[in-house]
Parts: sequence; C-alpha cells; structure tokens
Amino acid sequence: MSLRVPQIRHDDSDELAALCKAGGDPLRLTVLRVLANDSFGVLELAQIFATGQSGMSHHLKVLAQAGLVATRREGNAIFYRRALPQNERFGGTLHAALLAEVDELDLPAEVGARIKEVHAQREAVSRDFFTRAAEKFQAQQDLIAGLPQYRDSVLAVLDALAFARDATALEVGPGDGGFLPDLARRFSQVTALDNSPAMLELARMRCNAAGLGNVELKLADALNDEHIAADCVVLNMVLHHFATPADAMKLLAQRVKPGGSLLVTELCSHNQSWAREACGDLWLGFEQDDLARWANAAGLTPGESLYIGLRNGFQIQVRQFAKPDSRSELTHR
Repeated sequence: MSLRVPQIRHDDSDELAALCKAGGDPLRLTVLRVLANDSFGVLELAQIFATGQSGMSHHLKVLAQAGLVATRREGNAIFYRRALPQNERFGGTLHAALLAEVDELDLPAEVGARIKEVHAQREAVSRDFFTRAAEKFQAQQDLIAGLPQYRDSVLAVLDALAFARDATALEVGPGDGGFLPDLARRFSQVTALDNSPAMLELARMRCNAAGLGNVELKLADALNDEHIAADCVVLNMVLHHFATPADAMKLLAQRVKPGGSLLVTELCSHNQSWAREACGDLWLGFEQDDLARWANAAGLTPGESLYIGLRNGFQIQVRQFAKPDSRSELTHR
C-alpha cells in the first residue's frame, strides 16, 4: 500500500506569510516607521540604526520581498521608501493595517537624533556646493535646465491663477534672482529667502539693477525660521536640494495662505548622476506621483500641471498645488 504524498501548493498564503515574516522583527518595524516620510540609502539606514551594512541589507531584502518597501536608483545609489498598500490586491488590507500600526510607534530618541545627523549631512553637501559655485551658478544651471527653458510655462500657470492685485508672493531659493522681476510685476509684495549669502548677494544685485522696490531679500532658512505667509509660494528647481523633500513641502505649505497656491517647478525623475557633482543636486528629480502624494499629505490639492521635454533628455514638471480656503468651505456646508 503506497501513501499518497500531499502536494503543497504555493498560493496567496505565501504573500501573507512574507508580510507576517517581514513584520515579525522590531528593527524592521522601526525601519518602516523611519521611512514614513523620507527615503534613505542603505548606508544612511545603517548609520541611523547603528548597525552593519550587511545586516541592514538583509532586513531591507526581507521588507522588499514582502512588498513593504520600494527602491529607487539615484545615480549609483539605491534609496528605499515605503511601498504604498494596494487594497485591491490580496494582502493589501494587512499591508495597510501594518503601516497604520507602525505609524503609531514612537521612534527611540537615539534613532531620531541620528536621522537629524543624516539630514544635516545632506544639507551641508548642498550648502557647501552653493558657497563654492555662486560665481558660475547660471552656467551650471544651464547644464540641465536654465530659467529661460521653463520661465514661460511657469508664468502661464501663474497668470492662469489670476491672483488679486494686492496678493503677495514668496520665492524660496531664488538663486541669482532671475525670476524675481516676473514676480515683482505680478504681486504687490515679494519676499525671497535663501540660506546662501553668496547667492543672495547675486539676487540683490539683480534687484538693484532692475529697481525692484517691492522685493525684500532675506538670509534665512525657509523651513526652520518663522516667516509670514504669502498667497503664492514659488520653488523653481529648489526641491531637489532639500534633504527631506516631503517634509519640505509640508512646512512650505504652512507658508501658503488659505486659498493660495504652492507653485513647484522640478525635474522629473532621471538617472543622470553627474548632476550631483555639477549642480549640487541631492535628488535626481521626482516622480509626478510623489509630488502629488506629498502635497496631499501637506493638505494641498493638486491643480494645474505642465510638462516640458528638453533636448538634453531631461523633463521638467511645473505643478500647482492649492491650499483650500476654510472660509469658502464653511460657506458651502
């Protein structure tokens, strides 16, 4: 009499098992918590968790196999971020529930401190670049996308928004001030913030030459220093210089008055790693969905969008995100 050996069938239960395995380690759960609003390379995560690179790579592999993290190549480096749950897929409900519980975790103080160290290292790289490169700023910008290549598109979106004559604008990271005359003609008062004295001096020279009496230049940190809100906050090719772009959008959204707009001009995601050394870029552009997701998390609503293809292979996205006017919402209730 022969015994029949049951056939083991690998089916959807494998996906659930992978999710349960990935969530069965406290360090991996904390990694998911850290990746809630940021992306990090394996070396950065190893620094944050004070562990070896090989050990961190193993944990990330387990998370990736479970579909809990996604990867993105930035030149020669790979960055990890949380993968969004897809509720319509098998296991999506468990995925979403796991992340919801993870977000309730308190980060250990030492982990939070090391995250700040990583952010500070990123910011230092960007700040040092602009200190060294002020004199050749325009030439380096033109290597990828100079203002003349996207100015008309930004102005088209800006003019379509039809701001009132007494509206105000805030430009973060004005560079050499090339866009300030356009803003000065459209807004009653314009404030420009930059944390680089060298770059701010270039902008000051341009404003003086153009006689822009309604532009105020400030040496300041746009994310950490207190500033008045404006009807329109403008970021032209700036977001990829922030250490934490998702957090930057959330903080800059607070500078937008209710009913106003955040106007972002950025590169679409690309793989031209030389832009890091030549132009001081921390990030190689962004996916369109990422900007929309970060805007939603910041309480903004995606609006007008324009996309510009350049001969050098880069693509520019001009995105407008509106801040709901609480007064009008109350009126319609």
